[in-house]
Amino acid sequence: MTTPAFAQPFTLPNGRVVKNRLAKSAMSEALGTIDNHVTEALVALYGRWAEGGIGLNITGNVMVDRRALGEPNNVVLEDDADMALLRAWAEAGTANGTELWMQLNHPGKQSPKGLNAETVSPSALGFGDALTPFFNTPRELTEAEIVDIVGRFGRSAGLAKAAGFTGVQIHGAHGYLVSQFLSGRHNQRNDGWGGDAERRRRFVLEIYKSIRATTGHDFSVGIKMNSADFQKGGFSEEESLDVVRALSEAGIDLIEISGGTYEAPVMAGVTREPMKESTIRREAYFLEFAEKAREATKTPLMVTGGFRSVAGMSAAVEGGSVDFIGIARLLAIEPDAPLRLLAGQEPREAVRPIKTGIAAIDKMALLEVAWYARQLRRMGHGGEPKPRESALWSFLASVSETGWGTMKTRRLRA
Repeated sequence: MTTPAFAQPFTLPNGRVVKNRLAKSAMSEALGTIDNHVTEALVALYGRWAEGGIGLNITGNVMVDRRALGEPNNVVLEDDADMALLRAWAEAGTANGTELWMQLNHPGKQSPKGLNAETVSPSALGFGDALTPFFNTPRELTEAEIVDIVGRFGRSAGLAKAAGFTGVQIHGAHGYLVSQFLSGRHNQRNDGWGGDAERRRRFVLEIYKSIRATTGHDFSVGIKMNSADFQKGGFSEEESLDVVRALSEAGIDLIEISGGTYEAPVMAGVTREPMKESTIRREAYFLEFAEKAREATKTPLMVTGGFRSVAGMSAAVEGGSVDFIGIARLLAIEPDAPLRLLAGQEPREAVRPIKTGIAAIDKMALLEVAWYARQLRRMGHGGEPKPRESALWSFLASVSETGWGTMKTRRLRA
């Protein structure tokens, strides 16, 4: 049997070698404590994935500010209070020669109503009508607060390195704070942090510099960023390519390409228009943009979203526009799928659309996030995923859990 192209090792620009080209893309686990500390469940979950054959294991978002949670039970990394469990998490996640990166995030205004005392964003602009019931209109960040957030990313990265993680990933996609700064729709400042595309990308470049200053050049630093946010007046492909060029020039080690936001959840395969036949045939949602990005940079590229088969994954790597194959939802229902894929075998499970049959709910990216997070929690607590769990039941249970978690979080901070 021919060895798949993605089974080959890859050397990152900083010299670190990833044993194969399969990467677990970040998924929200919500496995922290209610007061946002690391748990044994995270140790168990990432140990399971490390033994499952993945080459690069990227965690779900770890928040850099306790005042800015994206959901209940986020892990927050501000100091070394959790260092013992962080080291256990890193040891489990790097087993079997696996690279383990911590994804760092700040939600900005994309945080459920009632969870935080307030939400902040580049500009005091709320989301559109569809998300208004779920998210408050934010307060505009001051320059001093922006500088503080930049420093927080660097501090959290330094703590991750001290714990034994081999890298970090900046979450710059899907409508969170870095994505908000990049988008002309959400960032309508007219100072050094906004006003044109160059100033809008200053925030992410300063975060990268802060992380490098804290961790050095032998530590891996990547970013997950949108090819576009698919919204009028938002982040365009041309702007995205300029960010790719700027980060590449700065020395970033890996760029993961995604796209969309909770308002336009393309990353979950939800589109306003029918998907192109060429996209269906090639499987991944963002390969066309990856080809454009490859012309703009030699920095390693990763595409996540839509891959289903050994042939599709191999073709993407052999084509040269992609260096890493990002897998997420499959690993929530079949955690050892990489072992089969690396052997040239198809997965046992197939990723399927998560639908309740209620149109208003089915259009929400939060439905997919909630359903898959439940599978991760099962594995973190020693159980098995349920690939055919009812979407409606999962949604109702998650709404209840999120509401209860939000209330407990607010009580804790009162």
